[in-house]
Amino acid sequence: MVSAGAAFGVSRRQFLAGIAASAVWPQYATAQSGPLSLTTTSRVLDIDGRAATVFGLTNAAGGQGLVLDPGQTFRVDLTNALDVETIIHWHGQIPPNSQDGVPNFPMAPLSTGETRSYDFVASPGTHWMHSHIPVQEMALLAAPLIVRSATDVAADRQEIVMFLHDFSFRPAEEVLAEITGGTATHDMAAMDHSTMKMPSDAMDMTAMSGMKMDLNDFNFDAYLANDRTLNDPEVIAVESGGRLRLRVINGSAATVFWVDTGVPARLIAVDGQPIVPIMGARFGVAMAQRLDLEIDLPGAGAFPILALREGASERTGIILATPGAKIAKISGVSETVSPAFDTDMSQEMRLQAVLPLDARRADRTQMIMLAGSMMPYVWTIDGQSWGTHQPIVATTGERVEMMFHNMSMMGHPMHLHGHRFQVVSINGMALSGAMRDTVYLPPMSTVTVALDAGEAARWMLHCHHMPHLSTGMMTEFAVTA
Repeated sequence: MVSAGAAFGVSRRQFLAGIAASAVWPQYATAQSGPLSLTTTSRVLDIDGRAATVFGLTNAAGGQGLVLDPGQTFRVDLTNALDVETIIHWHGQIPPNSQDGVPNFPMAPLSTGETRSYDFVASPGTHWMHSHIPVQEMALLAAPLIVRSATDVAADRQEIVMFLHDFSFRPAEEVLAEITGGTATHDMAAMDHSTMKMPSDAMDMTAMSGMKMDLNDFNFDAYLANDRTLNDPEVIAVESGGRLRLRVINGSAATVFWVDTGVPARLIAVDGQPIVPIMGARFGVAMAQRLDLEIDLPGAGAFPILALREGASERTGIILATPGAKIAKISGVSETVSPAFDTDMSQEMRLQAVLPLDARRADRTQMIMLAGSMMPYVWTIDGQSWGTHQPIVATTGERVEMMFHNMSMMGHPMHLHGHRFQVVSINGMALSGAMRDTVYLPPMSTVTVALDAGEAARWMLHCHHMPHLSTGMMTEFAVTA
């Protein structure tokens, strides 16, 4: 057992200020006259006693990621110090299309040693940044991107980031080849559906009865929270009885997590956008999604915040500890198996946007079919992979409704670049759901999202499960003036 560091004889404001100043993940960027610096680098982590060389997005203070002050413009000079080309996508932000960070769409990747400048208005909220090259994201080229609001600064609460990732000691290229080659270990369906044709009627599910969803393409070596496992978790000093805002980011390549707070929490935002608060102690988060949880600690002690891998027993997490608290070791393997996430979409259906879209009739609707199989490992949008895809089209200013139909037996977190959308229907039930940039569709589900088409440009729309993306599960949202 270890003891949390002490912080005595200070006011709550002084305590919170001291914690912010010593924050490990991410270290804060501060307002300055010139641009912030960010460098793609290699770094070495100690993971369960083994050295692991991974990628990183290192700021000027030597930490991972960025935290911007209220109203601070996203002025960043990005330097590529890797020995390979790379490009970074600012997930959750809406930059000009030329700064969006997709290889050759339209900008070429950064070559080794190249510096590229970015300058756009930052959107408040819990966001993140990552390489848009799947093997690089799998190698941990990803980090938090937090943009604080004036309300955040005024609030008497501590802010904590928990960044989740899955990790393998093997090279990402090797892991990806094993997954996409169909030889990886995963939870297969109860019956072989790899060659089964989907029903012609998207709403006729009877042909799918008796089938089970596929979970977890690959058993990773470790599951990380802020670059660490539960064998050596990050211990964060907190105030006894204090209030905190926990910003959870699922930056994993292919893992959905349940976040278990252990104490009552209020879910106050998803994907950086405020929602009508809902109470709970366990919430699910799919790849690329974010959760903001407000927690009032019940007193002194150690409070584990755990992230449990769906459909499995592995877990990771961080420990919140008041001064002098004794911290017991927590196993990285639970005694129970976590269920699959939101198969009936009950969590998503509870979410209501604080700032929904204005009521308006759709100018354009588009049905989008998601399909695929484990063997052969092929995942498609509207029956096509990237390169043979048919763009989804719209005109700037149009209200567009996209109706996603997942006809596969795996879940798909669908992410649209350059836009935010509102969930307006789930499995045929209309609602005023959350504003998001990434919506999760479990097997055999339908979700309709509404959005107003933005800048006239080609914007990526894709599954954020990296092996699915790498095999072509992406298309484009082509907006014209």
